[in-house]
Amino acid sequence: MNKPKKVAILTAGGLAPCLSSAVGSLIERYSEIDPSIEIICYRGGYKGLLLGDSYKVTPEIREKAGLLHRFGGSPIGNSRVKLTNVKDCIKRGLVKEGEDPQKVAADQLVKDGVDVLHTIGGDDTNTAAADLAAFLGRNNYGLTVIGLPKTVDNDVFPIKQSLGAWTAAEQGARYFWNVVAENNSNPRMLIVHEVMGRNCGWLTAATALEYRKLLDRAEWLPGIGLDRAAFEVHGVFIPEMEINLAAEADRLRAVMDKVDCVNIFISEGAGVEAIVAEMQAKGQEVPRDAFGHIKLDAVNPGKWFGEQFAAMIGAEKTLVQKSGYFARAAAANVEDIRLIKSCADLAVECAFRRESGVMGHDEDHGNVLRAIEFPRIKGGKPFDIDTPWFTETLSAIGQTKGAKVAVSH
Repeated sequence: MNKPKKVAILTAGGLAPCLSSAVGSLIERYSEIDPSIEIICYRGGYKGLLLGDSYKVTPEIREKAGLLHRFGGSPIGNSRVKLTNVKDCIKRGLVKEGEDPQKVAADQLVKDGVDVLHTIGGDDTNTAAADLAAFLGRNNYGLTVIGLPKTVDNDVFPIKQSLGAWTAAEQGARYFWNVVAENNSNPRMLIVHEVMGRNCGWLTAATALEYRKLLDRAEWLPGIGLDRAAFEVHGVFIPEMEINLAAEADRLRAVMDKVDCVNIFISEGAGVEAIVAEMQAKGQEVPRDAFGHIKLDAVNPGKWFGEQFAAMIGAEKTLVQKSGYFARAAAANVEDIRLIKSCADLAVECAFRRESGVMGHDEDHGNVLRAIEFPRIKGGKPFDIDTPWFTETLSAIGQTKGAKVAVSH
């Protein structure tokens, strides 16, 4: 085995309930196998790499690395930096005019004496890692890049399960358990639960599933108004489904008339095309980030859907609540920690073999946990709306599903 002398770790992109635990797992595994291997963590993701800003993992940190499993967020910091977006890197002062960010990053790794770089992030982070790995290979730097898949959306091809997604669904359900009690704060109340998920509805669907498990475990007292029907999920709307507002409004108005409230779960990416078209028709600018993604907080799908449905179902008051920041910054749950540790262990094995790739259960190779080749990694994997647990959820709440992304009146 070609033992690395020094490894570096960075986290990037948005938060997910796995980053802190993944950093801890890598430190623990390296310390178990060979404590003489040096470890540094770049502060603030690719930004720290470009600036040469890093933490040194000391013996004390190694000894107490298990503490990281108890925390959410990323103790070493994140940033949204795309190394191939030269203009953005220059604008942010990360590189100088005329410099290639990839070369600056590669040279910094050499300067720091790093043999292996571990990146922990979603499809954008791992696409950036793939670009960097290709650059290192073309220019004979002799460095290995190994990725761990983080995204609450669970939408990375061809990875079966992304780190942190299970926890995000569980936490989103916990969040709504408190929010839903607002259903009795006003007559004819419409509550919109906007869940993260730009192109993929997995998290919204999984959050609804986890929330309904909470409902199943609860005891009810209908005689004094404590009726499950008022706490139920009445609609789930995700990007992969056709959303016929008029038909759904008719169904939801009947619910409102019966239980005096309506609770709907909406993916933040649902109906975005229609909303953007409406904004552009009004001459409004559609804000985008460094990766070219529409800034969903500016588009605000939850608010848009709330306004549409409120008028159509006769809601007296509408409450839009977003569980994203609550869910994505949570500490990993037991199920996720198990997945994180298995991926981190494989990542360290790959480091000794100098095998690049992203650790995950490969859907194209029988769901075997392996180092998936960087060129095969991409985001935007849709959720299969024919998944049995999802069809059972919709059937239980009396909703039918479409099969095409659309918003029609």
